[in-house]
Amino acid sequence: MPYTYMLRCSDKTIYVGWTVDLEARLKAHNEGVGARYTRGRLPVELVYWEEQQDKSSSLKREAAIRRLNKKQKEALIANFYNKEQL
Repeated sequence: MPYTYMLRCSDKTIYVGWTVDLEARLKAHNEGVGARYTRGRLPVELVYWEEQQDKSSSLKREAAIRRLNKKQKEALIANFYNKEQL
């Protein structure tokens, strides 16, 4: 199952990506073999994810989230955590 996800980096920036294996991808990021952006901002924390139907949907959603400003991304993360608490 593909996922679109967001990571919070150690410098408080947000990284957006997609994967088919969230655990393996998070591990790769934190081992410094993930995206170049996250390598200098370790450790990273998984703060948001969405299941998608297919790779194409994941890539489209990733692009849409990347276009959001930081405040909008933070709102997505906050809503995600509120849903997880229910």
